[in-house]
Amino acid sequence: MHILMVAAENGALNGAKVGGIGDVVRDIPMALADLGCRVSVVLPAYGFLHHRRMTNEPVTLPVHFGGTAHTAYGHRVQADQPHDGVTHFVIDHPLFEAFDAERNAHRIYVDDPPHQPFAADATKFALFCLTVAQGVRQGLFPDLTHLHLHDWHAALLLFLRAFHPDYRSLRDLPTVYTIHNLGLQGIRPFQDHASSLHAWFPGIAYDRSAVADPRWDAVNPMALGIRLADRVHTVSPTYAEEVLRPSDVPHFYGGEGLERDLRGARDEGRLYGILNGCAYPEETKRQTEPDFGALWSLLKATVLDWSAATDTLRTVHFTAHARLSALAQASRPPTILCTSIGRLQPQKMMLLKEAGTRSGSGLEGVLDRLPEGGLLVVLGSGDGDYERFFMQTGARRGNLLFLNGYSDACAAALYTAGDLFLMPSSYEPCGISQMLAMRAGQPCLVHAVGGLRDTVRHGHNGWHFDGERLPDQVDRMIDAFSGAMEIFSTDKAQWRTICRNAAATRFPWPRSAERYLEELYAS
Repeated sequence: MHILMVAAENGALNGAKVGGIGDVVRDIPMALADLGCRVSVVLPAYGFLHHRRMTNEPVTLPVHFGGTAHTAYGHRVQADQPHDGVTHFVIDHPLFEAFDAERNAHRIYVDDPPHQPFAADATKFALFCLTVAQGVRQGLFPDLTHLHLHDWHAALLLFLRAFHPDYRSLRDLPTVYTIHNLGLQGIRPFQDHASSLHAWFPGIAYDRSAVADPRWDAVNPMALGIRLADRVHTVSPTYAEEVLRPSDVPHFYGGEGLERDLRGARDEGRLYGILNGCAYPEETKRQTEPDFGALWSLLKATVLDWSAATDTLRTVHFTAHARLSALAQASRPPTILCTSIGRLQPQKMMLLKEAGTRSGSGLEGVLDRLPEGGLLVVLGSGDGDYERFFMQTGARRGNLLFLNGYSDACAAALYTAGDLFLMPSSYEPCGISQMLAMRAGQPCLVHAVGGLRDTVRHGHNGWHFDGERLPDQVDRMIDAFSGAMEIFSTDKAQWRTICRNAAATRFPWPRSAERYLEELYAS
């Protein structure tokens, strides 16, 4: 069996990961290879990945896109941690490159203006899908038996497979379509825009009902993937159930307008929910009590690095550095260290920003219930309104340390040092942060949705809460946190048991890979 995985991210290549999809595309190929499969992984080069560890001469991929001839180049590259049975490819074309001069770095995704969402990325990934199809046609990935497409970025391969006369051979390959986040669908117009289906693939006859969004006169790659793939896969069993229900944003997240298509996939026996896994290296286990001096030093050095990246000192970094200096000079460590790591945007942080039926935000309610001497550390960046909210709250509250950025080293240190991890996502297809926290022996407090419900057992390896309406969810989050703090303060034996249970919880990738073979790739 030779599986080609097509995705926008790949954590096996340094700089090619933004979120959880990169972790999955890094880890599941290795688990499948351990079971005897051959796996190839392909993504765009983004202007830099093809310069790193090339292992062959580039393969020329001529295509017609947007009514003109283009040439892309397929490169086989070496992963940072090579694995037998897994081969990594990137495809280079000038359209795939986006350089952020302010951050002096290449970007995988582009932030398009609100009046034309996904425009740059949709065009980029439409061309990427075309070059992958050409690569399959030319034998860049020899002896393929299956195509596995990840999220909307790869969905247009199914359009080409179904309707493009040059790529009919792709119909011989069974296809799996994985939904990592149904909230991002890549919707674009049919025509009258440079980033539209007719502009990308002029003259191609197609079935409009197969590609149309159910709500608007537009192309929906996510819907296309659900309708045209042989099997549709969500990254947790609970999420596979949630997406069948209608959405009531912002209080509830379900099928995001595609619930009818997803119910159709379920009724046809094409919808599967398989939980993502996690790697469990020995060095992630908590061996001793945290070294808070080393932790504060690492966080201070990171904040200084972030500050040095700009010409002017940002208030949020100044405040964090001052707070860290005070912590380093304190005579004793925090009585309890709570942590939260993730993107600062509505999906992840709405329940902390919004108010419940009581006064103040959810975050204020959590801080009010921290034991004396306790500290909550939030590490993340994202939406400007959310960054300002955490910055302003952190400036007023001495028991909140807000670190406005991201660092793998800081995240790993906080997973290891923390006593309780907060992950109150409004929806969560699977989630990796809660697995990483538990892996290090840190129990989690989570909203009982999606993969969070599937991984955190209330009172066993953490706590969870629910609620029908947004204010109720905020209230119940605060109550669940208060209950956890009561156990921490009054029943140390029970707390230690919950921590041990968290450390012993396992979601191994080999278990997920076995289900892939049994359910997604079975003939």
